[in-house]
Amino acid sequence: MEVPKYRSLKDHVYDYIAQKIQDGTLLPNQKINEAEICKKLDISRTPTREALFQLASDNLLQYIPRRGFIVTPFDAGKKLEFSQAIGVLEALAATLAADHLRPSELLEMETLVVRMDEDISQLDLVAYNKNQYQFHNLYIQRCGNATVIEMLNTLKNSFIRQSYVSDNKPKLSEVLLEVNEEHRQILSAFRAKDKNQLESLLKHHWRIIDNDML
Repeated sequence: MEVPKYRSLKDHVYDYIAQKIQDGTLLPNQKINEAEICKKLDISRTPTREALFQLASDNLLQYIPRRGFIVTPFDAGKKLEFSQAIGVLEALAATLAADHLRPSELLEMETLVVRMDEDISQLDLVAYNKNQYQFHNLYIQRCGNATVIEMLNTLKNSFIRQSYVSDNKPKLSEVLLEVNEEHRQILSAFRAKDKNQLESLLKHHWRIIDNDML
């Protein structure tokens, strides 16, 4: 029986803020409201500050004297490097998880694909990002490799939150619908336990969406 990993108060604050960055609730250059976080989580200032400095050390936040902590702006020059690394790691996670996903988890992934179609129709990018994160997270958490999970979390905190930004709304919807169709293909491969197909799909799925495509 696996012993649950102890999570400190600092860890809880870290995870809370990292998730807000991940799902797009906290945007690049946005100031972190320490008092609000303390109140929301019912946690004192000390573990909150410890988490903020740890997030800064991990390059998710920046500390600016007299201003406080802000969400680190994304370095567009590293976008290709991030996407390549995520694609390889997700492909590995998917092949490791293929034999372990429960029928209920596959059904949840199917529900999330439908929700993402609805998000795209309304161009609700915050909801879309949350649902696509949950879709991928379902199998990542079942891969059984803690190192892969940790590396993916760190990379995605910096990458996903700014993957889809465009003033061309019709083209953005078209691209997102194409991406969500890939989610359907990934789900089908999981149901077939086709590991070669999963590896191919995931590496392609995390390709760069060039600005001229949007």
